Amino acid sequence: MRFQLSDDQRVLQAGMRALLDRRFGREALRAAVDAPGRLDRRLWRTLGEAGFFALRLPEADGGAGLGLPEAVLAFEEAGRALLPGPLVPTHLAAGTVPGAAAGETVVTAVDGELVEWLETADVVLGDTGGATPLRSVDPLTPLHRVTAGSRAAGEAGLLTAAEQLGTAVRVTELAVQHARTREQFGHPIGTFQAVQHLCADLLVRTETARVAVYAAAVTADPADIAAARLLADEAAVRGARDCLQVHGGMGFAWEADVHLHLKRAWVRARRGGGSTESEEFLAAGLAA
Repeated sequence: MRFQLSDDQRVLQAGMRALLDRRFGREALRAAVDAPGRLDRRLWRTLGEAGFFALRLPEADGGAGLGLPEAVLAFEEAGRALLPGPLVPTHLAAGTVPGAAAGETVVTAVDGELVEWLETADVVLGDTGGATPLRSVDPLTPLHRVTAGSRAAGEAGLLTAAEQLGTAVRVTELAVQHARTREQFGHPIGTFQAVQHLCADLLVRTETARVAVYAAAVTADPADIAAARLLADEAAVRGARDCLQVHGGMGFAWEADVHLHLKRAWVRARRGGGSTESEEFLAAGLAA
């Protein structure tokens, strides 16, 4: 079966990338890192105006009337740009929580024992009793631990996988770009076989995850979503690590962006119970 994006889907993806490049480029990213815990409300409203949160609402309700595949494309771009904030809960709350669709209301949700952006959100879905702040490895994702929570699954898991795919795409781009321009012994490091293998592995994991995520967006099958999460988490986390390897010591510098992608990938991988939950779900299905 030939599976390709439609022209409209390509326009949507390109438009979202252009918007994020314009409104949340590298300077804005580094400014956000320097002011951790502060959500840019103007950017949030810009996303609302662009239809990011209302993408799947019916046109009669002010949405774009699109589907899960289009939402996945938008979240892939958000992941690629390292866009901060509780994007998934706000998107899923559009149409049920007033102001969420327009980006006027920031919504977060309890996910297992963790909740992101608790102190910033206007609406919190779930029991936050006994919430205590945690020191998050990601400077752009403040975390709290709660005593009793519920698991986010289904569409939330797929949209998280889409964000992870975006990270995998970006770290692949960064690794290849660095391999082409960084020179050692008078040659670009991309001419060295060890670096070529790292970049090839990055690409293979990214494209494998892309197929799984896009397919799950079409089927919306829980097993497909679980498989997509596993592959996307691996592509993002291992991809960011390999990207660090390609960059060498430069990748560990605070001024580089590679470590930010790895840290965000680690935090996202904890959502919905992480890989263990997906593995257990798939194993139970095989045993049935």
